Amino acid sequence: MRKAILLASLLVPFSIGAANAADANMGKRQFGVCTSCHTVEAGGPNKVGPNLHGVIGRKAGSKADFSYSDGMKKSTVVWDEAALDKYLAKPQDFIPGNKMAFPGFPKPESRANVIAYLKEASK
Repeated sequence: MRKAILLASLLVPFSIGAANAADANMGKRQFGVCTSCHTVEAGGPNKVGPNLHGVIGRKAGSKADFSYSDGMKKSTVVWDEAALDKYLAKPQDFIPGNKMAFPGFPKPESRANVIAYLKEASK
């Protein structure tokens, strides 16, 4: 029985479990590396990157007051937790040709925390 449970847990994507255990307060700290290019408060300004308030549920490259790269504008991605997890792991691999220079968060728990923070900050 224990082997079956262990095997089943390996088949479930980490992001599902990580989202349940994510820490928005830790995500706020981890988001600190993003603040040189992004703001998250409602009505906040765009910087080098767009304001991320309300990013979850928004189509990639669609914020009207920001000039996106062609790669981002041509993307069909709608930002949900799974898409953000993949993007934050390796932005250039997930949406080739986007302008974000950040290499990504390699740890799944860091990505889950940042996503939890974005959800919390967008309320």
